[in-house]
Amino acid sequence: FAIPSVVRANEKPGTKVLILTPTRELAEQIIEVIYKLTEFLPHMRMALLIGGASMNRQLRDLKQNPTFIVGTPGRVFDHLDRGTLNLTKVATVILDEADRMLDMGFAPQIDRIFKFLPRERQTLLFSATLPPHIMKLTARYLKNPERVAIGTIGKPISAIQQSSIEVNAGEKNQRILEELGTKSGTTLIFARTKMRTDRLSRFLEKNGISAEAIHGGRSQSQRRRALEAFRNGDTNILVATDVASRGLDIPHIETVINFDLPQSTEDYVHRIGRTARAGAKGAAISFVTPEERGFWKSLKKIA
Repeated sequence: FAIPSVVRANEKPGTKVLILTPTRELAEQIIEVIYKLTEFLPHMRMALLIGGASMNRQLRDLKQNPTFIVGTPGRVFDHLDRGTLNLTKVATVILDEADRMLDMGFAPQIDRIFKFLPRERQTLLFSATLPPHIMKLTARYLKNPERVAIGTIGKPISAIQQSSIEVNAGEKNQRILEELGTKSGTTLIFARTKMRTDRLSRFLEKNGISAEAIHGGRSQSQRRRALEAFRNGDTNILVATDVASRGLDIPHIETVINFDLPQSTEDYVHRIGRTARAGAKGAAISFVTPEERGFWKSLKKIA
């Protein structure tokens, strides 16, 4: 969506584009793309509004009358509440990872933000998964919408080789060492909670495997440093909660391991979609405990 947004904003000087994302990392990724696209359009400024980042810099960027405002709902609403953000000139609103943006965690913030937007605008929603209950919510924000689908919505792409390993909960640590011992490429490991993510990354380090961790409880600088180390190849292992499952584009991820199964089929699709990007092939391995066999069968139906 970045290219047409830049074109439209350039054709309509004075209008703004608001892009909302569920995670700080995705917001940073999007604004990097827009920076590159507008390198030779100096009149187009931008502001990145995310938690954990310098408020002073955000205030300075907002005073520059940015064309592009990219951020997470909480921080965007903070600025609206302070009176430091004006959305009256917004012509285009984009919700990336729309299903997560409209779930129970974000919907109230989105509702409040939309009250500050002009009635005449273009609103776009993007997601690999749009379950029925989310589609009902979109009626609040869309008028006579057009739906565009590429491939099969809600299904992983065929280039991902999916498999499972049946384990008891106490066997997971040993099995993850065995799996990583057979791989030389980059691996993204998903754990259920912040505590389990930290515990698993420490366990891998103790066993001589360099690993970074990323979750919502870490500072923004820690999260950025972990992602950069993984992107740059300084480490081949990244252990993460679902904060890393949405939208992040790291083309070279060869394997995704679900150390803990996700909470929903939609989260499963997004998690394993971190591999096999840009025409590459990839593998997704899921650890399944005896108690999770029923849920795993439901996941396999969408595979």
